[in-house]
Amino acid sequence: MTSATPALAPNGPGGIRLGLRANLPAFALLVVVNALVGGMLGQERTVVPLLADKVFHLSAYTAALTYIVAFGATKAIANFFAGTLSDRFGRKPVLVAGWLFALPVPLLLIWAPSWGWVVLANVLLGINQGSTWSTTVIMKIDLVGPARRGLAMGLNEAAGYGAVAVTAMATGAIAAHWGLRPQPFLLGIAYAALGLGLSVLAVHETREHARAEAALHPAPAEPDHHGELTTGRIVRTTSAGDRALSAASWAGMVNNLNDALAWGIFPLLYAAHGLGIGRIGLLAALYPAVWGAGQILTGWWSDRVGRKHLITAGMLLQGAAIGLVALGTTFPVWAVAQLLIGAGTAMVYPTLLAVVGDVAHPAWRARAVGVYRLWRDGGFAVGALLAGVLADAFGLTTAIWAVAALTAAAGILVAVRMYETHPRATAS
Repeated sequence: MTSATPALAPNGPGGIRLGLRANLPAFALLVVVNALVGGMLGQERTVVPLLADKVFHLSAYTAALTYIVAFGATKAIANFFAGTLSDRFGRKPVLVAGWLFALPVPLLLIWAPSWGWVVLANVLLGINQGSTWSTTVIMKIDLVGPARRGLAMGLNEAAGYGAVAVTAMATGAIAAHWGLRPQPFLLGIAYAALGLGLSVLAVHETREHARAEAALHPAPAEPDHHGELTTGRIVRTTSAGDRALSAASWAGMVNNLNDALAWGIFPLLYAAHGLGIGRIGLLAALYPAVWGAGQILTGWWSDRVGRKHLITAGMLLQGAAIGLVALGTTFPVWAVAQLLIGAGTAMVYPTLLAVVGDVAHPAWRARAVGVYRLWRDGGFAVGALLAGVLADAFGLTTAIWAVAALTAAAGILVAVRMYETHPRATAS
């Protein structure tokens, strides 16, 4: 496929026009593609933890959460390479390659004769999610330019996590009626086929938009002898050197650390208190539903009031709500807690991505996004290991309280270390 002709502007560098309105059809298509990416993740949120318990009879929580460790570690690495490869070869090839890795995932989950097959499926799912989700983020940032970056990230993440919620609820209902396998994973087969088809036939390259934006900016700071930042320096800057980027990386990691808890531990807690599959599926859907829908508002809001305070408040709210899960023993209490976790995550998720977009120069922004997402999605692996070890040693409730404390601590770190990155908020 050849790339689409970019939107033209009389005074734009290379004739390319940036902005959400100018690139709305391409942007909307990427929103749809990212919803399919989220659906691939959502097919697991209700059913796979119950497979570990009821089909494969894994008694140790650490063993049961190995699939999340495999997913998180693989996705983190895939995020890093997705950013680097997107700068080198373009965004679309990475997106298409990511969908190819998705095709076997639902089939492996359907046919898995042992837990190792589930772990392998999640290695492939991690590559798929890291490649496709990172690339749709980068492509949307390319298209919209700086003015609506928060809104763009809100729409992107709303589509992805809204699909996670819808699919988690749908697979829970399907499993309650027909069983844990194979019917719930038929949705994944449809998502993978449609996502690959749209990415090959309809999505167009956006790298020239990033180059056009780069032409409007001063040269990147601290260039090497080739005139741009090396990948190694970008890793150091994003991970530790820049206060905003490093605080965002830490907050992102802790955010997905507590998402691993919600994915792997919460369903087991609910089942231990006697909830059925249908109600577990509903609880599993509430959190990403509020997370997904709320990001449309919070992404836009961060463009108005700034990034730092939204992130701080969101992390603190998540910490308090996770503590409420530990305190609760009934469906209504857990439902309220899930709604609050979703609201806190909505305040944080698109805003952290917008911070990276604010600080990183367009010439190395894709690689900075990849490094940030390396840290963020590494939180899945860290969270699954931490929660599993603590749950095995001290029980489910202790594991949940520990993650609640870490989440609140991340909010305090952002308040202390991060500087405001949005130009409008900084100027005011």
